[in-house]
Amino acid sequence: MSQPRPAALVGIWGLPIYAIATLLATLTHQPDYRQDFRSYAEYITTDQFIVGHLAGSIVGTTVGLLGTIALYSLIARGRSARPALVGLVCSVSGICLIMTLFGAAAYAQPALGNAYLDGELAAVAINDDLYGTRTTLMGVAGVLLYAVGAVAFGVAIRREGLGPRWVGPAFAVSIILIAVIGLAIGTAQTVGASLLIVTSLVIVRSAMATGGTAAAR
Repeated sequence: MSQPRPAALVGIWGLPIYAIATLLATLTHQPDYRQDFRSYAEYITTDQFIVGHLAGSIVGTTVGLLGTIALYSLIARGRSARPALVGLVCSVSGICLIMTLFGAAAYAQPALGNAYLDGELAAVAINDDLYGTRTTLMGVAGVLLYAVGAVAFGVAIRREGLGPRWVGPAFAVSIILIAVIGLAIGTAQTVGASLLIVTSLVIVRSAMATGGTAAAR
């Protein structure tokens, strides 16, 4: 990889944009529907929730997906081609599975919340079915693949010198906080998004400084 890649250098900006969108979308967290369905219904019918999922989760993650592909393009021919390929395959697969959950949240949840607030108590059972075994399995598979991809990319980033040595591990940790730990602890997503903003900006700066040729060394 001896020549700069303008498309990849533009696409890599998708990572910090995704991180910022994720941060904005996770500043607040929905109540647990198993403990207080009314509060949950009131929250998921707000404009903040709907816009957060449409713009922050779906559009933001789509941009992040493009940034992930650009990241792979920058380091695919370097010394870390194998972990970079694992990172690409696992990350893209995981993101695609996770996006199905974002769709359910953005489109189905507000409808169920409105139905409940209008007196349709069956919305509780429908919501339970929506987030039943099939959805759980798909979500678990998605976040695990995404986490494996992040670790592989973290290894590749460190080997290729896209920033200081801490950037690769920090990149992996940020995704794990967002996608895995954040499922149980909502604030972990906010922390992970903040860390990803920092690490991705360092990666972008390093890529711009080398003209996208860091992996050619």
